This record gives sequence, C-alpha cells and structure tokens, in this order.
Amino acid sequence: MNHKLLTMLGFAKKANKVTSGEEGVKSFLKKHAVKLLIIAEDAPQKKKQNWAEMAQEMQIEYIEACDKESLGIAIGTSPRAIIGVLDEDMAKSLKNIMK
Repeated sequence: MNHKLLTMLGFAKKANKVTSGEEGVKSFLKKHAVKLLIIAEDAPQKKKQNWAEMAQEMQIEYIEACDKESLGIAIGTSPRAIIGVLDEDMAKSLKNIMK
C-alpha cells in the first residue's frame, strides 16, 4: 500500500501537483488550493495534531502515511513531514490507495 502511495506521489510531483514543507503547504492552504494533506507518521505528535486540526478547520481531508524520509524521497526532496496535494483527481487516487 505505501509503495503505491509513494509511486503516485512521485507522479504527482512530476505533474507539479504537490507542495511540501510547512511554508509551502501553508501558502497553498491560504489560496484554498490544497485538496489533501499527507502527514508523515513519524512527525512529532504536536505537529501532526496541528496539521490535523488545520485540515479539519479548512474541511480538507488528511491521511497519515509513511515516514518523513520516504515521503521526501518520493517527491525528490529532503525528508518531509507534510505534503499538500493540489489536484482533486490525484487526491482521490491517493485516498483510494489508503483504503
């Protein structure tokens, strides 16, 4: 399951349909462009809780998946605790993988 998720994230990154890191995600959240948040399972509990609350306030779905290292590798960056998916179809596909 995680392998499929990471592969899809790689495709999404190549299609320029994701943003990552706190500042990048917050920037797109302000524009109401984020369709799904992916929070790393090994992110600090306080951070996970803050992102989950923010997602609920903005009525955006979120999932906890993988570790920071794997998420970063999937999108070709350093380890990432948070990723924002910017495309509705890609978000649906990622949610379906996690079911």
